Amino acid sequence: MKVATLRSAVYLLVLFHQGILCSSLALPSSSVDMKPKKFINSADNAVDEFISGLLLQYPNHLRKLANHHVILHSSFATQNKDAHPNKARVSLLSGGGSGHEPSHAGFVGENMLSGAILGGIFASPSVSSILAAIRASTLPSSEGGKGCLLIVKNYTGDRLNFGIACELANAEGRLVKMVVVADDCAIERKKGITGARGVAGTVFVHKAAGGAAGKGMDLDQVTSIAETVSKGVGSLGCALNTVTIPGADKVNDRLSKADDAGEPMMEIGLGIHGEAGKKQCPLMSCDDIAKEMLSIIQTYGREVDSKIVPLYNPSDELIVLVNNLGGTSNFEMSLLTRSLVTQLEAAGCKATRVLVGSFMTSFDMQGASVSILPCTGDITKDVLGLFDASTDAPGWLAADVWNDGESRPSASEIDEVIVEKGAGAAEQLPPVLVKDYFTVAQKVLAQCAQALSDAEPTLTEYDTIVGDGDCGITMQRGAKEVLSRLESKTLRVDNPVNTFADLADAVSASMGGSSGILLELMFRKMSTSLQSVSGDGITPKDMAVAFRNGCEAVSFYGGAQEGSRTMLDAMFPASAAMLAGDGADIPASASAAQKGADATAAMTTAEAGRSNYLSEEVLMGTPDPGAVAVALVLGTLAKAFA
Repeated sequence: MKVATLRSAVYLLVLFHQGILCSSLALPSSSVDMKPKKFINSADNAVDEFISGLLLQYPNHLRKLANHHVILHSSFATQNKDAHPNKARVSLLSGGGSGHEPSHAGFVGENMLSGAILGGIFASPSVSSILAAIRASTLPSSEGGKGCLLIVKNYTGDRLNFGIACELANAEGRLVKMVVVADDCAIERKKGITGARGVAGTVFVHKAAGGAAGKGMDLDQVTSIAETVSKGVGSLGCALNTVTIPGADKVNDRLSKADDAGEPMMEIGLGIHGEAGKKQCPLMSCDDIAKEMLSIIQTYGREVDSKIVPLYNPSDELIVLVNNLGGTSNFEMSLLTRSLVTQLEAAGCKATRVLVGSFMTSFDMQGASVSILPCTGDITKDVLGLFDASTDAPGWLAADVWNDGESRPSASEIDEVIVEKGAGAAEQLPPVLVKDYFTVAQKVLAQCAQALSDAEPTLTEYDTIVGDGDCGITMQRGAKEVLSRLESKTLRVDNPVNTFADLADAVSASMGGSSGILLELMFRKMSTSLQSVSGDGITPKDMAVAFRNGCEAVSFYGGAQEGSRTMLDAMFPASAAMLAGDGADIPASASAAQKGADATAAMTTAEAGRSNYLSEEVLMGTPDPGAVAVALVLGTLAKAFA
C-alpha cells in the first residue's frame, strides 16, 4: 500500500474514532486531480516543525515539555517547587489535534492556559502526553498544588484520552477536573449520544476560566465558571471551500462543484475538520449568510432549568466572536462581522465585545464561524471582568469593549475639514510682476490648449505604437476642459497661483489615467511654489523655478527620471533652459523640449508607463507621445511670445 493511501486511511480512522464521521454524514467527496500546495517539508514532521517555529517566535514566553508535543508557559520552567505556579493558582490545560492554530498553544499565557497538548494533524493527543502535561503543571495536593482543570472539546477521542489522563493524575494525588465544551449548533440535540461538537466557543471557556484562575479562585470555582460559559455559548460555522490537510494527495473539492443551475455551493454548519455540516446550498450574500447562521444558533438555543430556551433575547448584552476558519481574507471577515452584528443589534441586542480574527482554524478552510455568549443569568459582571482581564497569550485578540451610551463612539464620524475654493483672501497672494499677465495668460492658455487638442491624431498614432493608444484622447480631453473653463471664466487668470491651481482642477476633472494625475501634480506644485515666493512678487524667474519644481514633483511621485522615456525627457531640459534665461527665454525652453522629445525616439528601453513592457524593436524610431505633447505646448507658447 502506498504511503499516501495509508495516510488517508489513518486519517479516516481518526475521524471515526473521534466521532467526527457517522453514517448520516457524507464522507469528503472526490478531489480534483491537483496536488495540494502547502508550505511544508513533510507531513510526518509537520507538528515538530510547527512547535519549533512557535518557540522561535516566543523565546521568553513558551517552553516545550521534553519528549512530548506539549507547550507550557515559561513560568513552569522553574526548578524551585516553592515557586511553582500551581502553588498560587489552578492550572489550565487544553489541547486537541493540530491544524486549528492558534488553538490551543496560542492561548498559553497569564489569565489563560497554563499549557496546551498538541495531537497529530486532526488527531487527539495521546494519554501519555496529556498526563505528562498535567504532571508538569500540577503539583500533588500534598505538596500544595491547587489542582488542574482540563478544557476539552467534545470529540470522542479527546474525551477518552483526556479522561484517562485525568483519572490517572487523580490517582497520583493531583487534583484534576475536566470540562467538555459542546458549543456547535449544527448537530440536532437528539441526534445520537455523541452530542454537539466543540468548536470556537471553547476559546471563551479558556478566557473566562483563565481569568478565574488568575484571580486565585479554587478549582471548584474555576470549574463552575468554565461550565457556566460552556453551557451558555453557541457557535456555528460556514464555508465556501473546505479544508485540505497537509499530506493529502489531492485537493478536497467537496464544495467546489456547482448545483444543477450552475450556482457555486457553500455549506452551513460544517465542523472544524471539514466534516459535513447541516446543509449545502447555493452561495448566499453576506447578509443572508449571517441571517441563516443567527437563525440556526437562536433556534438551537441553550438549556436553562432543563428547558431549551432561545440562546439570546432582545436587550441581551452579547459577546460575539467571529472566527476565521483559516482561509478567509480580513476584508471578508469584516464584511461578515458587519452583517452579523448589525442583525443582532437590529433584534435589540447589544454586542459590547466583538472579537474578530483567527481563534480556531482548520488549515486553509475558506470559511468562518460565529460564537455568541449572552451575558445573562450566571454570566454576571464579575464573569465579564474575567473576559476583560489582560493576558499575554499570543493568540488572544482583546476586545475593544463598548459599555456606555446608546451607540458606539465609532459610529460618530469625525467632521471633514472643508476648504472652500479660493479660500484665503486675494491680498494674501503675492503680487504679479509679469507684464500683462491677465491678457497674456488667457491668450496663451487658449492657444496651447487648442494646439494640444488638434494634435490628438499624431499623439494617438505614436501611443498606439509605444503605449496603449489613449494618450491623444486623454490630452484632448484635458485641453477641451481648459478651453471650456476659459470660455466660462471659471479658470482664473488673475494670478499664477490661481491659474495653476485651476489648471490642476481642470486636468483632474477631465483627463484620468497616469498622465492626468502627473500633470495635476505638476500644476499643483507650481501653484504652491508660487504662493510662497519671497520678495516683491511673482517674477518670470519665479515662474521658471515653479516649472522646475513641478517637473521634480512629477519625477518624485511618478518615479520616472530624465532618460526614462517619458514626458520628463522634454520637461527637464525645458525647465533647465527656462531657469538659465531667468524665465524670459521661452524659445530656448521650447527648443530644449523639442530636442528632448526627439531623443526619446532613439531610446530602446522605457523605465515607466506602458512602454516599459515593449521590446527594443517596437520602441525604436517612435518618440514618447507624452514628451511630444510637452514639446508641442512649449512650442506654441514660444510662438505666442514671438
